[in-house]
Amino acid sequence: MHCNVLTRTDASLQHRPVASRQYCTVSNSGAERRTSAPPISIDSPRFHPHAKGKNIRLDTQLRRAIRKNSFCNGITFSQRPVRLYEKVRLHLSGVHTGWSGALRFGFTSLDPGELGLAEIPKYACPDLVTRPGFWAKALPERLAMRDNVLAFWADRHGRVFYSINEGEPILFHCGLSVACPLWAIIDIYGITQEVTLLESTFAESVGASCLSAARLSAYLPQSNHDSANYSNNQLETNQAAAAKIATLQLSSYNQLIPCCSTSSTPSSSVHRAVRGLSSPLDTDLHFHPVRGPDVVLSNDRTVACTHFLDSSRTLMFSDRPVRVGETLYVEVGHLGLPYFGALLFGMTSCDPGTLSAGDLPADPEVLLDRKEYWVVYRGFPVPTAGDVLSFTFLPNGEVHHGVNGGARGRLLCVDSSQVLWAFFTLHGAVNRLRILGTVQASPPTSPSVSQGSTPDDSDSDLAFSVNRSSSASESSLVTAPSSPLSPPVSPTLSSSDAPLSSKISECTVCFDQEVDTVIYTCGHMCLCNDCGLRLKRQINACCPICRRPIKDVIKTYRP
Repeated sequence: MHCNVLTRTDASLQHRPVASRQYCTVSNSGAERRTSAPPISIDSPRFHPHAKGKNIRLDTQLRRAIRKNSFCNGITFSQRPVRLYEKVRLHLSGVHTGWSGALRFGFTSLDPGELGLAEIPKYACPDLVTRPGFWAKALPERLAMRDNVLAFWADRHGRVFYSINEGEPILFHCGLSVACPLWAIIDIYGITQEVTLLESTFAESVGASCLSAARLSAYLPQSNHDSANYSNNQLETNQAAAAKIATLQLSSYNQLIPCCSTSSTPSSSVHRAVRGLSSPLDTDLHFHPVRGPDVVLSNDRTVACTHFLDSSRTLMFSDRPVRVGETLYVEVGHLGLPYFGALLFGMTSCDPGTLSAGDLPADPEVLLDRKEYWVVYRGFPVPTAGDVLSFTFLPNGEVHHGVNGGARGRLLCVDSSQVLWAFFTLHGAVNRLRILGTVQASPPTSPSVSQGSTPDDSDSDLAFSVNRSSSASESSLVTAPSSPLSPPVSPTLSSSDAPLSSKISECTVCFDQEVDTVIYTCGHMCLCNDCGLRLKRQINACCPICRRPIKDVIKTYRP
């Protein structure tokens, strides 16, 4: 057994000298031997690389810890002992609702490096705190807000304080044994899913005169950890059962023919979404076999399902390009559980057949750095289970969408000169997506501004991201030199773009103010000055019509 006796004569401020420690080693025979050791390093603490719960993932710098899966098995420790009055500062970089309780933290006098994996329990409270040498409590859930900075420290009197965002100190715990080194305990529990260790600072000593000013949370009744753990366990059990049922139900979709089959009974949402169609839905479009590893497909690849407990890589594609003038209908499903996020949609020139599952990241915006053309939209509100969403690819590059047959206006703009596949990701509240079918406009109708446009129109708040295409046609536009002797030439519009000219007085983004701004270098005059300046500030800003990069916007004046 090892313990350290710390002699400290100054417990005041940050530049306090580091005291030497006397280490006493007790042998099996009971003899005690004292040795001196060098001062503890004043480097900022890092997470212990080995002593951690099975659901914890650390970055290479050992500064960021993420809990994957579940709500527990998230116990971590500091890699080295923490000095008295040294603040352990944590940025709460990942907080998601859906569980009960939040971060637990405190100290231990036992070297976590000597703990075996089997000795690290699911919960810090009450599993660890009932053992000798461990002290920890729960942060109140109301304080566990995203981007809050929690700091906690121990003083020479064995008291633990904490503060939020450098606020007033809160007395958290009493009775620590400061005769031995203390390692920090950080249990990434419940709604707290990711924390990042920041640089250490040192706290002022809280004297008796100041103690009354500190909020004495140490003397408040302990929260009922058993109750929180039980509630979360029940919720997790329900989620696991629901996800298993959802997976088993995939087989029931294999022969389901939407809308016009007499062998199936489509939902009322499907009826509303497709009423008024002059022809039945085509069923030749399915999900591509290449998909994220967390996606399960039905045998006919018309239904995709994910598991709630650990579904982060859920990218999936259409198995063929979406045709110009085609409308795609999909039905969403979810378990009704309180999770953050829902659905993401986009289009790409990348053939998914050239990809592998390992190429597909959890966040599709990472794909914007690839050489292909990618457009991502992530602004969907959480839909209701059974809602039918439609996506219409117009000849001018606009993608309109609707919900249960009601038009919601323009979603985003894409380069219609390229062959484009649709893609989705599922996360949070939505765990199932079913392709109902497609309808091809015949003959293709010329694009026009939707009369059903609503505030949901994403172009009004620029809620999508696009990268620069590297296709041969557009790459030359991006890299072609421009000079006064060789001015850039705007692409010639086809006859299908003629209706845009009739709307030349109306901004194509806000549909409110008059057009008075020209985009440099493509020369399209399709924006008001307010929208032009706002669009120019966006990363990888592109013309809403031709998708060429925007170098500048120029306001014009009519006589």
